[in-house]
Amino acid sequence: MNTKRWIIKDLLEVTTGYLRDKKIDNPRLCAETLLAYQLNSSRIKLYLTYDHPLNENDIDNYRSMIRRRIDREPSQYITGIQEFWSREFLVTPQVLIPRPETEILVEQLLSILGNNRSSKEQTPCILDLGTGSGAIAVSLATELQGVIIWASDISAPALDIARLNSEKHGVKTRIHFIQGDLFEPFAGKPTRFDIIISNPPYIASEDYDFLPPEIRDYEPKLALDGHEGGLFFIERIIMEAPGYLNPGGWLLIEMDPGQTLKALNMIRQNGSYVEYRCAKDYAQKDRVVIARKI
Repeated sequence: MNTKRWIIKDLLEVTTGYLRDKKIDNPRLCAETLLAYQLNSSRIKLYLTYDHPLNENDIDNYRSMIRRRIDREPSQYITGIQEFWSREFLVTPQVLIPRPETEILVEQLLSILGNNRSSKEQTPCILDLGTGSGAIAVSLATELQGVIIWASDISAPALDIARLNSEKHGVKTRIHFIQGDLFEPFAGKPTRFDIIISNPPYIASEDYDFLPPEIRDYEPKLALDGHEGGLFFIERIIMEAPGYLNPGGWLLIEMDPGQTLKALNMIRQNGSYVEYRCAKDYAQKDRVVIARKI
């Protein structure tokens, strides 16, 4: 019978080596994140309590989480938490895990509003198209006062998570959630937007089977698969958005860096946009296409 009394330092070292042997990315970060979650602590506090002994219940639960990670389940689904825009968001397998590069959308929108808004203008109306966990809409609502925010998604379970996140961050009454396929909920209605922002599915179907198992086997395919070539939803948004944008309104779409030139060509050929450009992500790759309606 194993009578070893584990302390935090030893358990992290052993677990990190185990995860590394199993080819898990960022093994130390993973080991610390899951242990901090189990102990209702923080990664920083782990270092301050290195010699703290662990009870059997904590060790058993931690081992269970590590087994799930070895099966390639993302740590974010194990803990149910992902950080975005310096805030914690609830995530489940019903929603895509928010990525750091998606923060570029938020940054660009805030910059556009800051450069173009005056006190005499009407209240800006923003649509987060395909909101998923609500990370974009909720982040905007926490940063902006005096704006109207709509958040749509085709997935009802995803909208349930988005609503929970809006409540968690105290902006539930400031976001209008609506279910439907892209612009379908607004068809035939007078609602128009000053900014439409979207992180649509843009993985090419032919590449889907080659994705890392953490993505392919666990994240919702509905939020990832952009059909052949990955441009299906991007093209639809570019073509349909002018019908829902106010004159001078802005469109911001996240996509793969390899898709930006094709997207810019679609915008150029559409004839409804007066200017367009790309914004780079933290790796200095073109990540967000931005266009302004005539």
